[in-house]
Amino acid sequence: MTETTSARNEAAASSPRPLNLADVLEAMADRIPDRTAVFTMAHAFSFAEIDERSTRLANHLVELRIKPGDHVAVHAPNRIEWVDAFYGCLKARAVPININYKYLHDELAYLYDNADCVAAIIAPEYVDAVDALDLPSLATRIVLGPDYDAALAAASPERRITGRSGDDHYVIYTGGTTGNPKGVVWRIEDLMRGALNAARYGAPLDSVEQLVEEAVAVENPMVLLACGPMMHGGSQWILGNGHVAGHTVALYVEPHFDAEKILDLVEAAKVVSLTFLGDAMGRPVAEAILAEPDRWDLSSLAAVSNGAAPLSEGVRAEIRRALPGRFILDSYGASESGAAGSRVDDGSEGPVGAPKFDVSDQVEVFTPDMKPAPVGVDGMLGRSGPVPLGYYKDPVKTAATFKEVDGVRWAIPGDFARREEDGRVTVLGRGSVCINTGGEKVHPEEVEAVLLRHDDIFDAVVVGTPHERWGQQVTALVQRREGSAIDAEAVRTHCKALISNYKVPKQVLFIDEVPRTPVSKVDYPASAALAAELLG
Repeated sequence: MTETTSARNEAAASSPRPLNLADVLEAMADRIPDRTAVFTMAHAFSFAEIDERSTRLANHLVELRIKPGDHVAVHAPNRIEWVDAFYGCLKARAVPININYKYLHDELAYLYDNADCVAAIIAPEYVDAVDALDLPSLATRIVLGPDYDAALAAASPERRITGRSGDDHYVIYTGGTTGNPKGVVWRIEDLMRGALNAARYGAPLDSVEQLVEEAVAVENPMVLLACGPMMHGGSQWILGNGHVAGHTVALYVEPHFDAEKILDLVEAAKVVSLTFLGDAMGRPVAEAILAEPDRWDLSSLAAVSNGAAPLSEGVRAEIRRALPGRFILDSYGASESGAAGSRVDDGSEGPVGAPKFDVSDQVEVFTPDMKPAPVGVDGMLGRSGPVPLGYYKDPVKTAATFKEVDGVRWAIPGDFARREEDGRVTVLGRGSVCINTGGEKVHPEEVEAVLLRHDDIFDAVVVGTPHERWGQQVTALVQRREGSAIDAEAVRTHCKALISNYKVPKQVLFIDEVPRTPVSKVDYPASAALAAELLG
């Protein structure tokens, strides 16, 4: 142990660290410096390396006059500098802002302006897009590449920044699948308790010192891999969950999703838990394994996790065939609620439709008048405890989403749910895309799950389109599996055997590809527009 490390340990022992992710990283670097924190195909970065890289960036940001609370855009695909920026901003008490790198001019202009970004850390391929924006408040641009590397090399590796606390802010911009993205503002301590404690199975989180002692005691740390981009909250939360528990996080840094390269990384990093963002990632990975079952050594892989978008029963079956003996861990959460529920699916229940989650006493289903909904009655899902402060610069939406009931503050992100007899909660889907047909409510996710159980359907999305008599009709956009000739009547016949008639699609439209956002969620506005166009 070096003299500097010893001094750091003594300082940490004498004064408890604040519950702040930057302090977690520093504490892990002091006690388990050589353990791999981030694994890419190019390099295994230790906790000490990640800590030094982000410390240098933090000092560089301070030299550039970035102040506590300033918003710094991170505008890049997955690469190790995303991790630098994430921790470097938090170390400097600034706020990293996730920029969707697939956005075009108007979308970028809205996001940069709404987030009040004063600086941006930009991959070189997006510099022209940022330069084309009229952003007088964006005073500083840090371009990744040789200049960035030189700036980090010149910056001090010493931890100089003080004053961090659990009250420092973290902001995550939502995907904007049903409107403009919104910035969800968390206290960093609440984020750790409400969203980054799943790898510890929700155990009491008392101090950074406690986390480090637990990590030191772990002889075989897990390796976690999130398939999605770091601009997505789910992937940032996998990173945070891993490091809060002292585990290793594998980072996929290819420019595009490629199932075979994902599996190369699983094999190389000896990934234990692989996290998908729904069918769009789960199906290609399962099919790659089934096509070449002996190509990869996947013996390290114990579980497949899923969040952000549901896995259909058809894809679950493919995953079970591809990875026999593994369980599927489903998690429910939202940017506005953190981790709210989970379930372990070992296949024993068979097809169950909408997922039923085990939840804590911090989760409730509310009627429209904000009373707990009786068992079996649909309502809106809410979560109390450590929840966000609200939406950035939007008091109206904050008031609509974060409500006080009998002195308790609840986050109600907009998902319909139902309490079951056994205490579990069935999540039915986002209320904003619910279809009202003749007074009956239809949740698209439920119909999509049924469609995807058909072997000839590769992907599907369900939207409401206008109907003179019923107000809306259930309309399915279906992507056939290659080589399939399934027709609309066969699709409807399949659905009629599994769901109520009013949920069966009245219109079935065949398309080349389901519109999806850059983080693999169904793009409902684009899908509705496409359906309207096809229906004339």
